[in-house]
Order: sequence, then structure tokens, then C-alpha cells
Amino acid sequence: MAPSPHTKPILAITMGDPAGIGPEIIVKALQVPKVWRVCRPLIIGSRSVLEQTIYSLKSSLVIASVEGHEESPAKQAFRRGRLPLFDPFSKSVRSIRPGRVSAKAGELAVTCIQTAVRLAQAGCVGGMITAPINKEAMHLAGHVYPGHTEMLADLTQAKESGMMIMGGPLKIVFTTTHVPLRDVAKTLTIPKILKAIRLAHFGLKQLFGVKKPRIAVAGFNPHAGEHGLFGDEETRLILPAIKRAKAQGISCSGPHPADTMFAKALTGAFDGIVALYHDQGLIPLKTVAFGHCVNITVGLPILRTSVDHGTAFDIAGKGIADPTSLVDAIEMAAQLAPNFSTRSCIPSGKK
Repeated sequence: MAPSPHTKPILAITMGDPAGIGPEIIVKALQVPKVWRVCRPLIIGSRSVLEQTIYSLKSSLVIASVEGHEESPAKQAFRRGRLPLFDPFSKSVRSIRPGRVSAKAGELAVTCIQTAVRLAQAGCVGGMITAPINKEAMHLAGHVYPGHTEMLADLTQAKESGMMIMGGPLKIVFTTTHVPLRDVAKTLTIPKILKAIRLAHFGLKQLFGVKKPRIAVAGFNPHAGEHGLFGDEETRLILPAIKRAKAQGISCSGPHPADTMFAKALTGAFDGIVALYHDQGLIPLKTVAFGHCVNITVGLPILRTSVDHGTAFDIAGKGIADPTSLVDAIEMAAQLAPNFSTRSCIPSGKK
């Protein structure tokens, strides 16, 4: 049975970089019936950008502004065929060209994220889903973060947070994320690996209700170092982190050779995985669930999920972007939202 309109969570969906495919996949996602069955979507973005997107896609969606505490306008907005919009900008957004990096687009994307965080912290929405941002544009605007995860940790003052990406049966927490491969070994430390293990344990318990998660920790070198023949990171860093995690009551094992560990995880041998670097986890994940992966930020005081892809500047404005990952991220947020407290109010957000 579908949840009633009044029990479905309000979920904030940020526009992302307006020069990317974020606005397009949002418009397309809101035409998917499943989205409306599981939540009340509230788009955080520019009215002028979304109006142009609706026009270019020949969509029948009608923008419904949500600006204050009034109950009846909000209820009217959350209906299929509408695009419920909370616009934090005081002026129309012009001169954003699809596929072009700009400080202006970066600033707009960050403002949407900041607004969604504020709404989630106030309990006005049950969580937030983020469309992709362009890191270069964000940096040009003066917001120097490696990505969403670090920005959200800063905005919410989270003591410990990290990225869990799930797809199919795999749930992976990353020790490092956007770090050049040549620098990964230098950045790995026992505390960082221990933190990733703790976040995997916490996320699986809090979000997915796994009472005693079984966590596998990947090795760093081929064959997990082969007793030091191919590197010492396993004995010097990974094993000590695993021992400390076990002393804290966490069920974890490893370091496992990465070339066999993921195959075992697919059979249900583990509940979660700790990967040491970006591609170590994302290559197997996207091999089994490409286009259906969902990014969850673990450790925040608010709920955040995200698409598993970037701004796709090469196809921005062409009308061919696939909204599947966004729909999956919305569905996952709706499933997890009951674990976070919320109350129904939407304060004015105009600058």
C-alpha cells in the first residue's frame, strides 16, 4: 500500500550545477510516478533555470512556488504534474551556458546546497538529495572543498562523516575519495582506516538496521601485500586499524585481497566493505550496478543521498540525460527518512 500524502516525507532536491544535467534529470525524475508514490519532492533551485529546462524538454510540468509556512499552498504544490520549487535567489538567473564551467554556476550550486542543509537541520524536510556539482566551478566561486561530502560535513559540523555508495548488494565506505592515485599511499593512516570502519559499522546499523554488521576491509596492494612482498601497508596500517576496530566491538575482517573480496561480498559473505581509494570500490560497484548506484553520506546529523554520476557537461542541454540514478537516490532517501526526525514547515528562503 502506498503511503498517504501526509506521511510521505518532504525531500529537498538540490539543482546542482545549472550548467550540467542536474536541472534536466530533476524535470525528468518528477515525471516518474514512483517518485510521487514515495515522497513529496521539493526542488531547491532557480525558477528561471528550471523554467528554461521545462521549456526545452517540452515538459508539461508546472512550477509551484513554496515560500513560507502556509499549509494550503504547500499541499497544493505537492501534486503530480507540479514542480514544487523553493527558490533561494532574489533574481532570475541568466547567462548560464550548458557545459561551461563558471564561478557563477558554482556559486548557485553551493547556495542550493546551503539552503537544503538549513531546511534539513530545521526539520523542515526529511532529507536532501543532491544533483551533481562541478568541483572546478565550485572552487572558482571560492568554495574549496574536494566535493559534496566534505562541504556537508563542514556545514553541519559533523565530527565524523564519509561516503557510502551502494548498488545491488554492495555497500562500500571509502577511506579516501578524490585523491590522486599517486598520493593515496601517503594519505592512508591508521586513524583514517579506523574511521572508515566505524562509519561502515554505524551506517549499516543506523540506516539499514543490521544488528551486527560484518565488514570486510580491502587490502591496498596486490594479494593484500603477500606477507610484505608487494608492500607493507597491510601490516603497518590496515591490520592495526582492524585490531582497534575489533577492540571497539566492531565485527570486521581483513585485509582481504581486493580481487576476490568483492566477489565474496556479492554472495552475501559481508554486509559492508571498506575500500581504501576511489576506483578500488567504484569499479566493481559500477560494474554490477551502473546507473543504479546511490551515494549516502554517513555520519551527518541529516540525511543526504546523491546520484552516482557527475555533471556530464558533454551532454548538458541536449535533452538526453538519464534520470535513473536520481530516481534511485530519491527512493533510497524516502526509505531512510523515517530514521531522521522531521516536522512539516518550510521557512522563507529569499535572500
